[in-house]
Amino acid sequence: MIALGLMSGTSMDGIDGALVDTDGEKAVERGPSFFVPYDDAFRAKLTAALETAKRIRTREERPGELAALEREITLRHADAVAQFLDGLPARWRDVSVVGFHGQTVLHRPAEGVTVQLGEGALLSERVGLPVVWDMRAADMEAGGQGAPLVSAYHAALARSLFPDRLPAVIVNIGGISNISFVPAKGEPIAFDTGPGNALIDQWVARSGLAYDADGAVAAKGRVAEAAQDAYLAKPFFSQPGPKSLDRLDFTLAEAEGLGLEDGARTLAAVSAGAILRAVEHLPEAPKLWVICGGGRKNPHIVGDLRAGASVPVIVAEEVGLDGDATEAEAWGYLAVRSLRGLPLTYPGTTGCREAVTGGVHSVPKGKSEAA
Repeated sequence: MIALGLMSGTSMDGIDGALVDTDGEKAVERGPSFFVPYDDAFRAKLTAALETAKRIRTREERPGELAALEREITLRHADAVAQFLDGLPARWRDVSVVGFHGQTVLHRPAEGVTVQLGEGALLSERVGLPVVWDMRAADMEAGGQGAPLVSAYHAALARSLFPDRLPAVIVNIGGISNISFVPAKGEPIAFDTGPGNALIDQWVARSGLAYDADGAVAAKGRVAEAAQDAYLAKPFFSQPGPKSLDRLDFTLAEAEGLGLEDGARTLAAVSAGAILRAVEHLPEAPKLWVICGGGRKNPHIVGDLRAGASVPVIVAEEVGLDGDATEAEAWGYLAVRSLRGLPLTYPGTTGCREAVTGGVHSVPKGKSEAA
């Protein structure tokens, strides 16, 4: 079936959407995609929401402005979907299900709490399609970290596109970076590796920039090795997977005192170093690294990865993928798996007790769930 995946990630830069035609297993045909950026004022709202969300103790709580923000996030997604579907070729208009991630504002795996703002039932009514949402909760109820969830999709892609180069690692560099280790046989292994773009974005925001476009700020700086070492000495990096992070688990404290350019360059080196350290926790060395997400556009992160890895490091487009759309595609793929009762996560990807499916299914009034 054709599924539309929607993702608003930890970089909080906007809404990614992508279509896949899939059985939720081996068959994957990638379709059109879109991106709708958030305006600066709305990004500021999301940033403020991260602070408010610290007051949450149970998944259902929406203190302060969070209830109104949740509705606004949902309606922005609905508008984006309507505009996207209106311009599609007929081949891709027959969408059976939407996979809706929402906006993460809190992730506390040790407490079994993860909150993604987004009302799946409201989205379903607005777009007139079945929606699968809240896909992390069941994994946490089964003892898992609730993240990362994209590994089942990464495994399907790797085994389809480069089966002769396994084991391979697919890296998604968003606000937080995560990896999927895909062996030739068996279930994938996955975990968050550390800060991706989040710290860099926060750093350059002090100068009024939303992000360091093409690494231009960092290009004028040098790596402050003491600050880099201080970050990479944190206990998180020596901890084996499964493990996951909240966007606020790492701060700019270790970079304080650096100039703008040196800070941006150092934080790019931290992002790369964190990913490279993931090898310490893999059962065998990968033959290939494939880089997805916005961080692949930062030449310093990619350059540092290539300098530190002993095997090829390539960006998603070099194997025929769209590195901006991969995570949204995953959410469409996972929605189909959820409808079919297939596992979304495994003990080796999130630490759940056994392979577990998940997701809440909402359908518009008067319609039935996708077959």
